[in-house]
Amino acid sequence: MRGMGLPLLYLDVDGPLIPFGGPAGWHVEHLTGRRVREVVGRAAEGHPLLGRLDPRVGARLAGLRCRPVWATTWEHEANVCVAPLLGLPPWPVLEEPDGAAPAGLPPGVHWKAPLVVGHAGGAAFAWVDDEIGTADREWVAARHPGPALLLRVDPRTGLTDEDLTALEEWLRVPV
Repeated sequence: MRGMGLPLLYLDVDGPLIPFGGPAGWHVEHLTGRRVREVVGRAAEGHPLLGRLDPRVGARLAGLRCRPVWATTWEHEANVCVAPLLGLPPWPVLEEPDGAAPAGLPPGVHWKAPLVVGHAGGAAFAWVDDEIGTADREWVAARHPGPALLLRVDPRTGLTDEDLTALEEWLRVPV
């Protein structure tokens, strides 16, 4: 599929998996604090938003035909705190560069863009994040020779059924 095996999936946590909320009074809690502690134990301390993870999203992610990679500031903590609550195995982690964002990026290009493109090495990928913008799309299109889907998720709602369906459909299309 797509010439280099299964496509890669780069997934952010804050926003796509842990929604920040919508209008005043909006709140969603899929997992009780007790359930969070049962699954991840002491690792849950200091992460009050883990209850916003929706285990149904984990099941959908587990069914995707791709090579998943965490692309989040949670880095390896995503495998400790997030993956178990979603019913996912540990995934590889796209690690942040030490210090500041990569030098020389045009305004509006997210610091993850060059990391994702470099890690993909020309392979097809989908990048799911709540901070993707036009500048990222243009930057990736100019520098990545393979197919790429940059899926911006509304951070107020997180990944929706529509987002996941679009991702599933894109991952199914051979190039």
